Amino acid sequence: MGRSDIVARDIMNKNITVAKKQAIGRSLAEKLLTGKFSGMPVVDENNKIIGVISEFDLLKVMDRGKSLEKITAEEVMSTKPICVTENTPVEDVIHTMTKHNIVRVPVTRDGIPVGIISRSDILKCVYGVLSPEFVRINSEREEIEFFTEFKDVKFKSSEDVSKE
Repeated sequence: MGRSDIVARDIMNKNITVAKKQAIGRSLAEKLLTGKFSGMPVVDENNKIIGVISEFDLLKVMDRGKSLEKITAEEVMSTKPICVTENTPVEDVIHTMTKHNIVRVPVTRDGIPVGIISRSDILKCVYGVLSPEFVRINSEREEIEFFTEFKDVKFKSSEDVSKE
Protein backbone atom coordinates (compact mmCIF):
# COMPACT_ATOMS: atom_id res chain seq x y z
CA MET A 1 0.00 0.00 0.00
CA GLY A 2 1.57 3.30 -1.09
CA ARG A 3 1.09 6.45 0.95
CA SER A 4 -1.34 7.82 -1.62
CA ASP A 5 -3.54 4.75 -0.90
CA ILE A 6 -3.62 5.30 2.86
CA VAL A 7 -6.87 6.70 4.22
CA ALA A 8 -7.93 7.84 7.68
CA ARG A 9 -9.36 4.44 8.68
CA ASP A 10 -5.91 2.88 8.15
CA ILE A 11 -4.17 5.04 10.74
CA MET A 12 -6.89 6.23 13.12
CA ASN A 13 -7.03 5.16 16.73
CA LYS A 14 -10.26 3.18 16.89
CA ASN A 15 -10.47 3.39 20.68
CA ILE A 16 -11.74 6.88 21.41
CA THR A 17 -13.25 8.68 24.35
CA VAL A 18 -15.86 11.36 23.73
CA ALA A 19 -17.63 13.69 26.12
CA LYS A 20 -21.40 13.98 26.28
CA LYS A 21 -22.56 17.58 25.91
CA GLN A 22 -23.77 17.65 29.53
CA ALA A 23 -20.38 16.56 30.98
CA ILE A 24 -19.35 18.85 33.85
CA GLY A 25 -16.14 20.90 33.47
CA ARG A 26 -14.52 19.30 36.53
CA SER A 27 -15.07 15.81 35.08
CA LEU A 28 -13.63 16.95 31.77
CA ALA A 29 -10.55 18.36 33.52
CA GLU A 30 -10.06 15.10 35.44
CA LYS A 31 -10.26 13.08 32.20
CA LEU A 32 -7.82 15.42 30.43
CA LEU A 33 -5.42 15.26 33.40
CA THR A 34 -4.96 11.51 32.93
CA GLY A 35 -2.36 12.45 30.31
CA LYS A 36 -4.05 10.43 27.60
CA PHE A 37 -5.89 13.41 26.13
CA SER A 38 -5.42 17.11 25.50
CA GLY A 39 -8.92 17.34 24.08
CA MET A 40 -11.81 15.22 22.86
CA PRO A 41 -14.93 15.36 20.71
CA VAL A 42 -18.24 16.33 22.30
CA VAL A 43 -21.37 14.49 21.17
CA ASP A 44 -25.12 15.04 21.44
CA GLU A 45 -27.79 12.55 22.53
CA ASN A 46 -27.51 10.80 19.12
CA ASN A 47 -23.69 10.52 19.46
CA LYS A 48 -23.15 13.02 16.62
CA ILE A 49 -20.16 15.32 17.03
CA ILE A 50 -21.25 18.83 17.95
CA GLY A 51 -17.92 20.21 19.16
CA VAL A 52 -14.48 19.62 20.59
CA ILE A 53 -13.33 20.39 24.13
CA SER A 54 -9.67 21.02 24.92
CA GLU A 55 -7.48 21.89 27.86
CA PHE A 56 -7.31 25.39 26.40
CA ASP A 57 -11.11 25.72 26.51
CA LEU A 58 -11.05 24.87 30.22
CA LEU A 59 -8.22 27.34 30.85
CA LYS A 60 -10.29 30.09 29.23
CA VAL A 61 -13.16 29.27 31.62
CA MET A 62 -10.82 29.53 34.58
CA ASP A 63 -9.34 32.78 33.24
CA ARG A 64 -12.86 34.26 33.22
CA GLY A 65 -13.20 33.32 36.90
CA LYS A 66 -15.83 30.64 36.38
CA SER A 67 -15.95 27.39 38.33
CA LEU A 68 -15.40 24.15 36.42
CA GLU A 69 -18.15 22.60 38.57
CA LYS A 70 -20.71 24.99 37.09
CA ILE A 71 -20.10 24.63 33.34
CA THR A 72 -20.80 21.88 30.83
CA ALA A 73 -18.91 20.73 27.77
CA GLU A 74 -21.61 22.22 25.54
CA GLU A 75 -21.14 25.67 27.12
CA VAL A 76 -17.38 25.91 26.54
CA MET A 77 -16.55 23.61 23.61
CA SER A 78 -15.39 24.81 20.23
CA THR A 79 -18.60 24.55 18.23
CA LYS A 80 -17.29 24.07 14.71
CA PRO A 81 -15.43 20.77 14.95
CA ILE A 82 -12.97 19.96 12.17
CA CYS A 83 -13.47 16.31 11.22
CA VAL A 84 -12.49 13.90 8.46
CA THR A 85 -14.24 10.77 7.22
CA GLU A 86 -12.88 7.24 7.20
CA ASN A 87 -12.08 7.51 3.49
CA THR A 88 -10.17 10.80 3.68
CA PRO A 89 -6.69 10.32 2.12
CA VAL A 90 -3.84 10.79 4.62
CA GLU A 91 -2.52 13.70 2.53
CA ASP A 92 -5.83 15.53 3.08
CA VAL A 93 -5.77 14.69 6.80
CA ILE A 94 -2.32 16.31 7.05
CA HIS A 95 -3.51 19.34 5.09
CA THR A 96 -6.58 19.70 7.32
CA MET A 97 -4.54 19.47 10.51
CA THR A 98 -1.91 21.97 9.39
CA LYS A 99 -4.41 24.39 7.85
CA HIS A 100 -6.43 24.54 11.07
CA ASN A 101 -3.43 24.14 13.41
CA ILE A 102 -5.01 21.23 15.28
CA VAL A 103 -3.27 18.40 17.12
CA ARG A 104 -5.95 15.75 16.64
CA VAL A 105 -8.83 15.26 14.23
CA PRO A 106 -11.91 13.11 14.82
CA VAL A 107 -12.79 10.57 12.14
CA THR A 108 -16.51 10.24 11.51
CA ARG A 109 -19.05 8.04 9.77
CA ASP A 110 -22.34 9.86 9.21
CA GLY A 111 -21.34 12.46 11.82
CA ILE A 112 -20.65 9.85 14.50
CA PRO A 113 -17.06 9.49 15.75
CA VAL A 114 -15.43 6.17 14.84
CA GLY A 115 -11.80 7.13 15.45
CA ILE A 116 -9.31 9.90 16.03
CA ILE A 117 -5.99 10.76 14.40
CA SER A 118 -3.20 12.55 16.25
CA ARG A 119 -0.02 14.12 14.89
CA SER A 120 1.98 11.12 16.09
CA ASP A 121 -0.35 8.74 14.22
CA ILE A 122 0.45 10.64 11.02
CA LEU A 123 4.20 10.64 11.66
CA LYS A 124 4.17 6.93 12.41
CA CYS A 125 2.39 6.33 9.13
CA VAL A 126 4.58 8.60 7.02
CA TYR A 127 7.89 7.44 8.46
CA GLY A 128 6.98 3.79 8.87
CA VAL A 129 7.54 3.73 12.61
CA LEU A 130 4.88 1.13 13.16
CA SER A 131 7.39 -1.48 14.29
CA PRO A 132 10.96 -1.20 15.63
CA GLU A 133 13.84 -2.00 13.29
CA PHE A 134 16.67 -2.06 15.83
CA VAL A 135 17.44 -3.14 19.37
CA ARG A 136 19.98 -1.31 21.55
CA ILE A 137 21.27 -3.42 24.46
CA ASN A 138 23.16 -1.92 27.39
CA SER A 139 24.43 -4.89 29.39
CA GLU A 140 25.88 -2.70 32.17
CA ARG A 141 22.50 -1.23 32.97
CA GLU A 142 20.55 -4.29 31.88
CA GLU A 143 18.48 -2.15 29.50
CA ILE A 144 16.98 -3.07 26.17
CA GLU A 145 15.64 -0.36 23.89
CA PHE A 146 13.70 -0.92 20.67
CA PHE A 147 13.89 1.85 18.10
CA THR A 148 13.57 2.80 14.46
CA GLU A 149 15.86 5.03 12.44
CA PHE A 150 13.96 7.51 10.28
CA LYS A 151 14.54 6.94 6.61
CA ASP A 152 14.96 9.69 4.01
CA VAL A 153 11.32 9.75 2.99
CA LYS A 154 9.92 12.25 0.52
CA PHE A 155 6.27 12.94 1.18
CA LYS A 156 4.14 14.38 -1.60
CA SER A 157 1.17 16.62 -0.99
CA SER A 158 -2.09 15.90 -2.79
CA GLU A 159 -1.34 18.94 -4.99
CA ASP A 160 2.01 17.42 -6.07
CA VAL A 161 0.34 14.09 -6.79
CA SER A 162 -2.37 15.70 -8.91
CA LYS A 163 0.30 17.51 -11.00
CA GLU A 164 1.92 14.20 -12.00
